[in-house]
Amino acid sequence: MNLGISGRWAIVCAASQGLGKGCAEALANEGVNLVINARTTETLEQTATELRTRFPTITVHTVVGDVTQEAVQHALLAAAPQVDILVNNAGGPPPGDFRDWDRNDWLKALDANMLTPIALIKAVVDGMAERGFGRVVNITSGAVKAPIDILGLSNGARSGLTGFVAGVARQQRLAGKNVTVNNLLPGAFDTARLQKNLQLVSQTQGSLESVTQARISTIPAARFGTPEEFGAYCAFLCSHYGGYITGQNLLIDGGAYPGTF
Repeated sequence: MNLGISGRWAIVCAASQGLGKGCAEALANEGVNLVINARTTETLEQTATELRTRFPTITVHTVVGDVTQEAVQHALLAAAPQVDILVNNAGGPPPGDFRDWDRNDWLKALDANMLTPIALIKAVVDGMAERGFGRVVNITSGAVKAPIDILGLSNGARSGLTGFVAGVARQQRLAGKNVTVNNLLPGAFDTARLQKNLQLVSQTQGSLESVTQARISTIPAARFGTPEEFGAYCAFLCSHYGGYITGQNLLIDGGAYPGTF
């Protein structure tokens, strides 16, 4: 299926591995030029080299650094001749008990998972509207819909972004100009972050194999998701055909969420 976005320009944050990389690969496969970002130079450049090799017809620029920093945001925006697609992504804050978190912990979580995406959205959507095409996809978490008690920092910050998107996506000056803003809510995907978390749990709750199987047993699909299929969902939202989907929270979790709505 031709998604109708060949030749567009996309910024993909936290794209050196995991779900961000899956999104970058899927967009590249559709002929989208990329500006990708991550904090570690080696992994980012390795990913860029892979993308250039696999998809020689597109342009791939890299911007190394912490995207919560204004200088890095400016560099990202300057690296593309125009921004047609924005994929906001950032690693989640650490788990814990809210009694142990101070104001700085909360501000750090809000900065990474709410305020930075909002800043980038603000920087690109009006230009998208002027050109008559724009797609913003925020990678949040299934915990927005089904909060996890030890992920209070993530629950709070990502829910704040979700509330903001619910309003801004419905501005007619954006939606009426073919600019969409949506959130993708991943469940358990087979990424380095998931494997690290499973290993941490296995230190106190049994072998890695038993902990992994216990987690899989909670998923009706009986497996973890893959970054490749997550990227495909992202690419469709960014496509020509995604113009009538906006302000939505799309849960991708293999059926793990047990509710009707």
